[in-house]
Amino acid sequence: MTFSKNESLPREKLRKLQLEYLQETVLRVYHLVPFYKKKFEQMGIKPNDITSLEDIAKLPFTKKQDLRENYPFGLFSVDMDQIVRIHSSSGTTGKPTVVGYTESDMDIWAEVMGRVFTMGGLTSKDLLHNATGYGLFTGGLGFHSAAERMKIAVIPSSTGFTSRQLLLLRDFGATAITGTPSFALHLAERAKAEGYDIQKDFKLRVGFFGAEPASEGLKNEIANVWGIDYIEVYGLSEIIGPGVASSCKHSHLLHVNEDHFYPEIIDPQSGEVLEDGKRGELVITTLTKQGLPIIRYKTGDITSITRIPCRCGRTLCRIESIVGRSDDMLVINGVNVFPSQIEHVLSKISDISINYQIIAEKQGYLDKLEIDVELSEDFMGDDVCELEQLKKKIQHELLNALYINVNLRLVAPRSIKRSEGKALRVIDKR
Repeated sequence: MTFSKNESLPREKLRKLQLEYLQETVLRVYHLVPFYKKKFEQMGIKPNDITSLEDIAKLPFTKKQDLRENYPFGLFSVDMDQIVRIHSSSGTTGKPTVVGYTESDMDIWAEVMGRVFTMGGLTSKDLLHNATGYGLFTGGLGFHSAAERMKIAVIPSSTGFTSRQLLLLRDFGATAITGTPSFALHLAERAKAEGYDIQKDFKLRVGFFGAEPASEGLKNEIANVWGIDYIEVYGLSEIIGPGVASSCKHSHLLHVNEDHFYPEIIDPQSGEVLEDGKRGELVITTLTKQGLPIIRYKTGDITSITRIPCRCGRTLCRIESIVGRSDDMLVINGVNVFPSQIEHVLSKISDISINYQIIAEKQGYLDKLEIDVELSEDFMGDDVCELEQLKKKIQHELLNALYINVNLRLVAPRSIKRSEGKALRVIDKR
């Protein structure tokens, strides 16, 4: 079942629609956004130069820094009296990036999130426990508003207050939950510690998780411990918020709502567009946004794309789960390492939990990588020899997968600080 007929359009019709929307968007930003008009003129581009989808490669990239330099509303293409919602990033690495939505944009957001919920099988009979952060962050309200439009009752629990969240989950009988993968795992750990029987005390059947990369192992662990379907949700505030893409029950790949958001995969260094199946940086152009249309936004997220139709019947292209980010990739003595690669290795090893922390430091002129990994609460070994054998096994698996030696510390269960939002996986002290 689909939420919109555009999810299953023949590719030829979809491409025709995308080109029409792209041409409208290019015309819009050229005439209404001085930043883009200047960029286009510098590159010798006019709107009528875009006659095919392939011509998108002629257009300039947009970076997060461009939004910061045009803070707060310099990239908006409408007057403020047409803006009905404003969100922004936290601004922890500079000025916040500000995004604005018109009434039409809010309708689009609700539609793409309606598709997400439909992929998870939600109807008006469900009760959604929304454990995603509210406020200027787009996550909580993105899920909330769309659910209300679908007549789904929402518990706006936000983040934090873990014990109270478990109480509400049990007593209210929520059938669906949203949140970050790390918080979902934290909730399960706390539930066990407080004596809940997860399979009996809760009625959850599906979870919608995003905002941070998660390995297949972590997804499986969350799905198994809660006994739920795991729906992965991908989004960026700069593009719309949650709802840019999501997985369905038939595939671990994420369907991109490409009738609204045109995806490309590029080489992060050269900017060259890569062919389907090759990993690179995801670039997105908004096709229908009015308040903040964006051309070729460099997301920094590393993934690959396929246009092979899914068994669910949707013809939308799909991307793999985000492997990592081009800007938080660790380069250790010349080797590129993503935290999700480490997580993937750890998830396949017994006697340890999926909770870990990476510490990168300098030792003289060389990089030094240390990984703290929690032992599983079920680990029964209690002598130094067993711990040393487990440590060597993990180091060996990491060496085979990453081609680097790491210093590994096995730490006590639940000793790594938990997060109620995105997990802090990397501490770079270099």
